[in-house]
Amino acid sequence: MPIHHKAIEDGHLQMNTVEINTPRSTHQVVEEKLTSLGLYVTALEAYEMWKADPERVKVLDVRMVEEYVFLGHAEGAVNIPVAFPKYQWHADKRKYGFEINPDFIDHVKEVFKPDDTIVAMCRSGGRSAFAINMLAKAGFVKVYNIIDGFEGDTVNDPESVFYGKRMKNGWKNSAPWTYDLDPKNVWVPTGEELDKLRTTLDV
Repeated sequence: MPIHHKAIEDGHLQMNTVEINTPRSTHQVVEEKLTSLGLYVTALEAYEMWKADPERVKVLDVRMVEEYVFLGHAEGAVNIPVAFPKYQWHADKRKYGFEINPDFIDHVKEVFKPDDTIVAMCRSGGRSAFAINMLAKAGFVKVYNIIDGFEGDTVNDPESVFYGKRMKNGWKNSAPWTYDLDPKNVWVPTGEELDKLRTTLDV
């Protein structure tokens, strides 16, 4: 796969991008969106796959529960977070860190089979790629990464009122979505998991 260099928004860091193919198009994506399975779709393509055969194609949303509940989600998407925020600020990276959900694989196996066709998403394709690589090691073989995620890519036009905002592509800007909740699709920790999280996340 051809690798190119691309400057991100702050103009200082450089990130490698790689050319990948989805069912209908070719894209340059940052390396963190790559998966060992090599299966990729855009949000619109994922929606069309699911709409054409909702019994066969499953939608997995690996964002945090708060993102799923308050920012919206795809209809029928099952929420199982792959990571949780650690409440410690990293000044050098200008963001909070994450703690991997140690029970992620177990929870996915409660809902999906290893040979299910799954389209996985997070905010913009990074966490979902990480989740897919975990699932591949656990024996899952047909998991597609939604490369633009739920919120999509950032608008890069400085003249736009949406400059720097995730208003381009992504499920939220390409396909129907909802705030409506079905409790069976929303991840809720057990008491034991909650105690473990409080200790791990220092809350």
